[in-house]
Amino acid sequence: MEGYKDQDEIFSNKVRAGKRTYFFDVRATKADDYYLTITESKKVFNDDGSHHFKKHKIFLYKEDFEKFKDTLLQSLDFIYEHKGKNIISDKNKESDSGIANSIS
Repeated sequence: MEGYKDQDEIFSNKVRAGKRTYFFDVRATKADDYYLTITESKKVFNDDGSHHFKKHKIFLYKEDFEKFKDTLLQSLDFIYEHKGKNIISDKNKESDSGIANSIS
């Protein structure tokens, strides 16, 4: 648990997963209800060695929480049932296992 933030970010957590970091931020609507943003941030290197962060963001509102949670859990259960919880990786490639390592 990362803790409480200023009014713009009510609460924030993060998951470091290989080359990526996932941010889970609770924010307030204008009506003072809460919603969740999930941001994937990945460090990308340029040819000259410098880097920048590529970000993708999902906004998730309370009316969709249950459907999202149920579908995520069904998807994870399917993967675990068919491939188990052990990480299968290509030993010839650099490991970039993503969030799967962080969930188990």
